Amino acid sequence: MQHQTVLIFDYGSQYAKLIARRIREFGVYCLIVSPEKELSQFEGLNVKAVILSGGPSSVYDEGAPSLPKNFITWIRSHKIPCLGICYGMQLLVHVFKGEVKRGTLREYGKMQIQWEDGKSQNVWMSHGDKIEKLPHGFKQTASSVQGIIAAMEYESDKIRGYQFHPEVTHTEGGDLLLKDFLFNLANISPDWKMEDVKTEQIQKIKNQVGPSDHVICALSGGVDSAVAAVLVHQAIGDRLHCVFVDHGLLRLKEQERVMKLFKDDLKLPVTCVSAQQLFLSRLKGVSDPEQKRKIIGKSFIDVFKDEAKKLETTLKQKPKFLVQGTLYPDVIESSPVQIGFKTFSATIKSHHNVGGLPEELGFDLIEPLRELFKDEVRALGKSLKVPESFLKRHPFPGPGLAVRILGEISLSTIEILQNADEVFIKALHEECLYDKIWQAFCVFLPIKTVGVQGDGRTHDYVIALRAVNSHDGMTAEWFPFESDFLRRVSTKICNEIKGVNRVVYDISSKPPATIEWE
Repeated sequence: MQHQTVLIFDYGSQYAKLIARRIREFGVYCLIVSPEKELSQFEGLNVKAVILSGGPSSVYDEGAPSLPKNFITWIRSHKIPCLGICYGMQLLVHVFKGEVKRGTLREYGKMQIQWEDGKSQNVWMSHGDKIEKLPHGFKQTASSVQGIIAAMEYESDKIRGYQFHPEVTHTEGGDLLLKDFLFNLANISPDWKMEDVKTEQIQKIKNQVGPSDHVICALSGGVDSAVAAVLVHQAIGDRLHCVFVDHGLLRLKEQERVMKLFKDDLKLPVTCVSAQQLFLSRLKGVSDPEQKRKIIGKSFIDVFKDEAKKLETTLKQKPKFLVQGTLYPDVIESSPVQIGFKTFSATIKSHHNVGGLPEELGFDLIEPLRELFKDEVRALGKSLKVPESFLKRHPFPGPGLAVRILGEISLSTIEILQNADEVFIKALHEECLYDKIWQAFCVFLPIKTVGVQGDGRTHDYVIALRAVNSHDGMTAEWFPFESDFLRRVSTKICNEIKGVNRVVYDISSKPPATIEWE
């Protein structure tokens, strides 16, 4: 079956994949492609619409990314509707001989726009340039409260442009705008579902892995790696060998809990490796979060290589592939988008399984979830019959508590954080809040504050609580707990955990903050 396809030309925006994320939600197949691709490469596809993403460049800068060669002729001849978002809109204006200039008033964050029909809407802005003059044939369809052009349309060529980001959840009614473009202007019929992803990925794995090759899988205890393992297991069966590494930075009693899940619920063959001493010795004295991730990434690979050697002895051949549960948010936060010789997006942070991997890996990677977001992984897991209770688990970073202990790591700080996190998560379950929250955890702060406990003065550490709701991990809002709940959790942590005398709650959204603290 050849799906109706939307092409998303990526100009280096941190939100580019969110466009794909939204389109997939609507049951429409899409591909993210480089604007440097030859358009002839897409002739075999059933392309029904194209979207130009945002990006950090200015269209008037020398070397700024542009449209593919003969793009306008191509969309006109094939009658393909086009939507430009932020930089994509400015690029269309520039190519059609309008004017784009550096703005004296920058527009960032949630702002109100006014449509030509008199309706107002709150949208998410993120731009410093402005459209000074629209090209011939285009009409303005909305303006910001500052009078800057916020939307445009060229009806005869079915071209639209939004200076804001309809793909982010902060834009109220953004989904309706995208649906109107896809289903009304482009007349697309939704024909793509997660069951297709399962079928396509299983076939892709079968094509990648030879009939006699063996595969080793890194299981972290989280949803992502588990779903990846089940997917690969369905593709190649007993030639999959799972390894769960306890690096000493897991949550309290995590090893026992996840091993039971792997054995009883997922029916996966798993070897558990206790490697706390190795990881903590390498992390001793390290406080920089990027260095932590790279050390952990290398240490994981070293453990897998050792396990591969053991398997090689048993199987009489070395496993050729390594499975990882890498998701797309990991990739785009770790890897800037490159177009030609220039880099057009910034690295937010390296993830242990992306930017933290050593150059000499020793395995070919299988990353079947690399193009998916968290909720898509859960949907895929459901189609793979992974238990619902497991799929609802909150995300947990591969580096574990290493990135939730700010500064240097020690056995004592690990113990404090494990116990604090256990109190917090247990309270969420007891009060039926856990399933209402996308991710919740504690952070150990390497600062001491004065307190009064047991009629005496204390000088102990601070624990920060973090709880957010999100659709995809790219944007997030803090969860509005009742004050009584926070009081109870704070009291319990301070009373029961030695070394803590203060608890704070993080009310930062993403952006400007990230979900994790490191």
